[in-house]
Amino acid sequence: IVLFNQLVDNGNTLIIIEHDLAVISQADWLIDLGPDAGVYGGRILYSGTPRDSMRVPASKTGTA
Repeated sequence: IVLFNQLVDNGNTLIIIEHDLAVISQADWLIDLGPDAGVYGGRILYSGTPRDSMRVPASKTGTA
């Protein structure tokens, strides 16, 4: 996470695919895809701050 923050502080944009909630919670913006894998997923369930994702019942990330 420290390295990610250093990259952002230096003006870089990071796009990270992650399942670790500690990393997700540090993001400025979250795009949550789901609700499941394969043909049962791939929809954008949420786009916004990680904190506000908790308000989306269909989001497994937000309800974790």
